Amino acid sequence: MRYQVEHQTVYSYDTSVIQSQQLLHMMPRQTDFQQCVSYTLACEPSPAEQSRRCDFFGNHNDYLTLLTPHQSLEVTSRFQVDVQPRPTMQTLMQSPAWEQVQAMLQLQGTQHLEATPFIYATARVKCSEALATFAQTCFTPQRPLLEAAMALTQQIYAEFEFDAQATDISTPLDEVLKGRRGVCQDFAHLMIGALRSLGLACRYVSGYILTHPPAGQPRLVGADASHAWVSVYCPVNGWVDFDPTNNCLVQQEHITVAWGRDFGDVSPMRGVVLGGGQQQLTVSVTVTPLAYAA
Repeated sequence: MRYQVEHQTVYSYDTSVIQSQQLLHMMPRQTDFQQCVSYTLACEPSPAEQSRRCDFFGNHNDYLTLLTPHQSLEVTSRFQVDVQPRPTMQTLMQSPAWEQVQAMLQLQGTQHLEATPFIYATARVKCSEALATFAQTCFTPQRPLLEAAMALTQQIYAEFEFDAQATDISTPLDEVLKGRRGVCQDFAHLMIGALRSLGLACRYVSGYILTHPPAGQPRLVGADASHAWVSVYCPVNGWVDFDPTNNCLVQQEHITVAWGRDFGDVSPMRGVVLGGGQQQLTVSVTVTPLAYAA
């Protein structure tokens, strides 16, 4: 499938901002299952300096420096991507037992070097006995890794309620586990924390997902949002993506922008400003299917 994505971010400030520096993760990645066809980035007011580079994880970063005084900042990314089908769960069932993968990742050397940054706890994803216990009902002895990861995906979907008011960016993971409520970011962090607490490697993936309007109703412009899910490392199959918010193996309706250890590595837009006072943030995302790619 080919998709067009428009992501608009608007900051409104109480007083004038004298200077602003922003870091963006909005350009989609090139992967085995996704190719970026086109990408544009617009900013109002226009930045005095603008550059792009790749970070440690291979994500595309745009850097903006604004020196024009302003009381609003509007950044809009637009791109088209082609997304191909990924392996189905039936073809992934022959993965090694999770204990075997755990032992592989504990060995010193370079064989699984790409997975190493994604084994350890981070500021937003703490490892704990509580998280390991939560995962153990799915990670039974000698169960294939990817089968167990799918079971954990299903468990989070069944036991947790999507509630945009229950958490915010600063809500600790242990509170999400106790409260059983949150958003896609929380559920991705929860699954990552549970897997890392078992000594497994997994990364946080940010991007978008195609949403479906009710039957007979048009697709609403700007009604979508950024999305997050989890990628699990398997030495045999590579990185395999699971979406606990939607209870599925990631396929053709997910669009990958960036990945890292947690949300902090891949936030769509963050920065520092001089002045501005209080601020209000408005985000609008539209994902539009165009056609089947040739």
